[in-house]
This record gives sequence, structure tokens and C-alpha cells, in this order.
Amino acid sequence: MYRVLIIEDDPGIALAVRDRIVSWGMQARCIVDFRNVLSEFAAYEPHLVLLDLALPFMNGYHWCSEIRKVSRVPIIFVSSAADNMNIVMAMNLGADDYIAKPFDGEVLIAKMQALLRRTYDFSESNPVLEHRGAMLNTGDGSFYYGEEKIPLSKNEYRILLVLMKQKGKVVSREKLMEALWQTDEFVDENALTVNVGRLRKKLEKAGLDHFIETKFGQGYLISQE
Repeated sequence: MYRVLIIEDDPGIALAVRDRIVSWGMQARCIVDFRNVLSEFAAYEPHLVLLDLALPFMNGYHWCSEIRKVSRVPIIFVSSAADNMNIVMAMNLGADDYIAKPFDGEVLIAKMQALLRRTYDFSESNPVLEHRGAMLNTGDGSFYYGEEKIPLSKNEYRILLVLMKQKGKVVSREKLMEALWQTDEFVDENALTVNVGRLRKKLEKAGLDHFIETKFGQGYLISQE
């Protein structure tokens, strides 16, 4: 079932759009915290985003740019500011379509369905994993914290992927080594220690202190907190 994230600050419009989407057999959620749109986006992992231009705190252009840094999810702008300049700006920032308010609900659903078919009939969704504002894109392997892209080696990416997928659970050193080297042959455990150490230094340099915790005698953990 497709999930749609509605980034609209007018409660009447947001709820009406949500109800119509649900009536067509999809799931939909309205943004609640307009200061932390990207965190809600990562937590919900939507298949499509409906995005207004005029929003509290930061406008739709800002959030379109932020989403595009971590995801290729389809984005449709829905705004009353539908002049050519705004449409061109939205498309240049990575939007897939632009619908003017007021709009016909059936037309909106038709455009959404067409975009969902084009996007997901031939490809799979690439979820974004989030923790403490850091975003790991499992589609292209990119890792962002705020405006900074943190380069990762292949092993560092695999470590983060396993730990973030198991957030809140201790992952044993054995499971991490299996994920990294995918072999039954003996691998020096020191190699894992070195990789985790290098990854931690990169995270700390970016301001992500204590992102990965060590549970002595058990393994490593990314806490839910």
C-alpha cells in the first residue's frame, strides 16, 4: 500500500486531501511539526510527497531541496503560487509535478496515481534511515548530517546500515563481521575494531558524538534515544 506524506499547513486542506487519498486505498499522513519535516519524512518513508510552497518556518523550496539530498521520492507541489517562475523553480529543485490551488480532487488523485505507477512499476523504493537528524540513503549509500555529506567507505556504510536497521538493539560483533565480509572464513576481529573506530571519528568530526555505543562483551548499539 502506497504511503503519501502531506506537507500542508492549512488543516482543512490537509485533512481533506488525506481523507480523499485514504478513500482510494492508500495511506496518508499530515506533517505535524513543521520545524522537523525531514525527520517525519524519514520516519514515515513515504512513496510520494505532496508539498505546499508557503509553510511555517521554512518554505517548500527548502524542504524539497532537503528531501532531494537524501531521496528520489516523487514530489508534487500543491500551491496557489502557480506562476511560471515558481513552477520553474520547483522543477529545478527536483519536483516532479506542480498543481495549482484550488484544485480538483479527482485530478490530484489521477496525477498521483500516474506518478506512482511511473516510479514504482519499474523500480523499488529506496528508504532513508534516520537517527538524530542523520540520514542514510540505502538507495545510493549517501550519508548526510545537516548540510554536510559524510563520505563513507564500503565497510563503514555496511556497519551503519546494519546498526541503523537494528536501532535500539545490540548487534554482536559476529553479526557485523558477517555483514561486512559475508564469509565463513576466519577474519581478524581487529579489522572490525579498526573500521568502527574510523567511522566513529568521521561521525564525531561532523558533530555526532556517541552515535555508536559499545556494549562490552556484547557488541555495538545505536540507541533509540
